Amino acid sequence: MVLLDGVERFDDDSVETVLQVRADGLLSAADGSLPAWVGVEIMAQSVAAFAGCHARQAGQPVELGFLLGTRSYQCNVEAFPAGADLRVRAHRSLQDDNGMGVFECHLDGPGIHAEARLNVFRPPEVASYLQESAP
Repeated sequence: MVLLDGVERFDDDSVETVLQVRADGLLSAADGSLPAWVGVEIMAQSVAAFAGCHARQAGQPVELGFLLGTRSYQCNVEAFPAGADLRVRAHRSLQDDNGMGVFECHLDGPGIHAEARLNVFRPPEVASYLQESAP
């Protein structure tokens, strides 16, 4: 399920993505709005877009990554209304050689502001990581 409509720009440490809230989305409420908690997923998809843009720019395949979580997600609304145009800015504040990363994320729209610090993980060798994790 892809919620983003596109990547507006990216650089070495950040990405800006956009989307319009669709009334018929998989996570949409009966009134067509998206519950505010979906903002974490939208931010996570923006971080994934950042990684994907850099992989493609380097001629590498886009690989799997994981959202580990966030300690704090703050949003000033209960839901994002259908038709709302949203913009996400995600800035990488930390990334180590083991694949751990931290992104400061802001989601904004008309009368809407949400922010979170996402902890993410992209294993250096995804295939071997998944094989080791298999039961």
